[in-house]
Amino acid sequence: MSNGNTVGRGFYLPSLDGIRAIAAVMVFASHAGLGHIIPGGFGVTVFFFLSGYLITTLMRREFEQTGSLDFKAFYLRRAYRILPPLYVVLGLIVAVNAIIGFDHPISLANLASLILQYSNYYLLAVGHDDILPSSGSFWSLAVEEHFYLVFPLVFLLTSRHWSRAGVARFFIATCLLVLAWRYMLILGMGAPGERTYLATDTRIDSMLFGCIMGVWMNPALDADPFRHTWQKLCALAFGLGLLLSTFVIRDEMFRSTLRYTIQGIGLFPLFWLAVRHADWLIFRPLNTATARLLGALSYSFYLNHLLWLGVGFRIFGGGGVAASLFGLVLTMICSYIVYKMVEIPFGRLRHRLHAQAGKKGMAANRKDDTRVA
Repeated sequence: MSNGNTVGRGFYLPSLDGIRAIAAVMVFASHAGLGHIIPGGFGVTVFFFLSGYLITTLMRREFEQTGSLDFKAFYLRRAYRILPPLYVVLGLIVAVNAIIGFDHPISLANLASLILQYSNYYLLAVGHDDILPSSGSFWSLAVEEHFYLVFPLVFLLTSRHWSRAGVARFFIATCLLVLAWRYMLILGMGAPGERTYLATDTRIDSMLFGCIMGVWMNPALDADPFRHTWQKLCALAFGLGLLLSTFVIRDEMFRSTLRYTIQGIGLFPLFWLAVRHADWLIFRPLNTATARLLGALSYSFYLNHLLWLGVGFRIFGGGGVAASLFGLVLTMICSYIVYKMVEIPFGRLRHRLHAQAGKKGMAANRKDDTRVA
């Protein structure tokens, strides 16, 4: 949910803005009162997969150019992308709640968990009643931040010792371990389903499935493994069928354990085809101007949508179409302002870091050429 689609200068991945837009709308609609129809949690899973794929593609390109990773530049890029909008919206949430009146006192511990990115575990520890109103979606950002802390080193070490296929197998094995851990928590330890939904240690596989596509069968970097169009259509049907099964099966054990694994597998062919064949009729709506705009705004949109939905519910005395439309309009306005005034300026700093990384890569390649000569 927090990564742009441009992986370095001049390398744009089509359709992903549209996918991000769909995920954002799903989350909004679910929180607006349609959660019994539209799976907002799946929208978050889509964001996770997308983040894993993009971050791995970026790292793979840098590693292939330089033979290493610039950790300082990586963490600065992540900080420039994620933290300024997050802290601006968090300040806005605190200010608006102070004006309309807090439902309960806000503790410094709660604010610290939001600022320092461990709100998912804080939420599990204290429950939903004792957190800052309208900050409930911040838990997923904590999952991503925890992942970003360790993944660059893991990627570098595995890439230096194994082929891309070997790295993919390592990620697959890790996904299986996470699945086993979910089963142990639910079956062996009696943990509630929310534990496996919110915690980093039980949700990182949703990002790792995207990472697998980044290193193996990357639609933007690797050759097409399919010989015929009908094979791709079968892959599309397979992915859609898997995803549909996760919505149809209502068993709580399944939903707390295996569902995330099946969704990760099901998203793989859909993402692959959407990136590789953005011109297909089914994927063209993902590339419309409206989809690209909402995709660009999606991070700020995700951060502040609960705030303005809450304001709409309070003004209109509960949920309903009027309250939801009011919340949607204010969310879009706020998202656009944050995007223009915060995300774009810090985005220029990220692009400078990408450019510097590219220059280092070219310099390293020239040195290698000199040694060979």
